[in-house]
Amino acid sequence: MRTINGILLGLMLVLAVACSRTPERGGYRPAPAPGPGANAQLGDSAPHSWNGRGPYGHEVHGIDVSRWQGDIDWERVRNAGISFAFIKATEGGDHYDPGFQRYWREAAAARIPRGAYHYFYFCRTGAQQAAWFIQQVPREIGSLPPVIDLEWTNSQTCPRRPPPHEIKREAAIFMEIVGRHYGQRPIIYTTVDFYRDNRLGDMRAEFWLRSVANHPSVPYPGQRWAFWQYTGTGIVPGIRGNTDLNAFAGSRADWVRWLQARLTR
Repeated sequence: MRTINGILLGLMLVLAVACSRTPERGGYRPAPAPGPGANAQLGDSAPHSWNGRGPYGHEVHGIDVSRWQGDIDWERVRNAGISFAFIKATEGGDHYDPGFQRYWREAAAARIPRGAYHYFYFCRTGAQQAAWFIQQVPREIGSLPPVIDLEWTNSQTCPRRPPPHEIKREAAIFMEIVGRHYGQRPIIYTTVDFYRDNRLGDMRAEFWLRSVANHPSVPYPGQRWAFWQYTGTGIVPGIRGNTDLNAFAGSRADWVRWLQARLTR
């Protein structure tokens, strides 16, 4: 059910995006574009040499966070050039990230578009996991699309590694149920080995790809993507310790158009 608070927060996010086109007219000013020569506030505690094909030429950068980031100063995060945040909400069919609700509220209050992600387990059905995610994550106007995190788990309680056809079947069920509830088809986050082992390229979805040693075109040849997680050792003012950093595939104008198409309504 859409709450009044959710609607108000969503409208704030939509206004923030719309005003980013013409900040000289007043309203919310867009976060500055990150990267060397554009914004020196974002850093990396273990920088990689990208040989000319790195993420820093991208205009739109964001973070993904979980409880382990602790207290976050979201205003500082936004002012450092962060344009979006994906926040861990759930795992499997019964685990809930205790930092989710607080981050969800605080990111919205700082006018940072944010979405929730679910860490998929292979010991529960896609339907069970979808029900758990929907139970925990509010449907709010202005939220980013939900994300299904598909990677091999190291869980002692769920060591299963099902065959590709089973993984894709259950993930598709999750995406169908969750997409219908939120009105936006989920994004797939995945890693190089999981993508390769399970031949995920034939799944119908936008992709968020992890690649910390090469441009995504190298380990994911031919795969289109919307987001690129390029480091797990990022430095962002307002967050203590390392955090994941991500780049959006297009320009800032593309980002505004993407948000207009993909925000929850």
